[in-house]
Amino acid sequence: MRSLKSNKGFTLTELAIVLVIIGIIMGAVLKGQDLIQNARNKHFISKVKAWEVAQWTYLDRKGRFAGDQNKNGKIGDGTDDVKDDLTNAKFINPPYEKDSSGAAQNTITIGSDTFYVFFGNDGSKNIMVICASGACGATFDDAKIQYLQALDASLDGSVDGQNGQVVGTDSSLTTDTTKWVVTGSVTSIVNWTNATKALVYYFDSK
Repeated sequence: MRSLKSNKGFTLTELAIVLVIIGIIMGAVLKGQDLIQNARNKHFISKVKAWEVAQWTYLDRKGRFAGDQNKNGKIGDGTDDVKDDLTNAKFINPPYEKDSSGAAQNTITIGSDTFYVFFGNDGSKNIMVICASGACGATFDDAKIQYLQALDASLDGSVDGQNGQVVGTDSSLTTDTTKWVVTGSVTSIVNWTNATKALVYYFDSK
């Protein structure tokens, strides 16, 4: 006698359990992505602060900021050279990165994202400028803006690119990549949008 095979399907309880498991896995993946981004934000903030610490350490050692060779209190006017000062300071833990040949680079690299760090002055106040490109002409994409907002929140206590010591600008600034110096006036302050060309940090003024 021929036996019949039963084609039994999943019960509602089994389907519910499977959906719950899938939901837990998806939640864990999304939470993991948030944790990774938060860790990257903190790493970026610590890298920026390392550049600031290097300037204050240089001031303690030399009585002036790196890049203020004429000692007039302003970084980046005349023939001032931030790179020369910082690389010759022989810091145990320098803020700059090195390329494959060992040459010092004014970069902050977080994963696949690279930022460029410059110093200068905005008329009367010294500034640290962080750009998306070496020429400070490119705008930030959404992924990089997250880092800028995290830094703003860390240093100013809120995310507001138009107020505080940390601001955004779409001004066209001029950089000297051989000296790590930025020149030009910050004429336009903008919030953190895809029009932002640079983050400006007034690191030595309140």
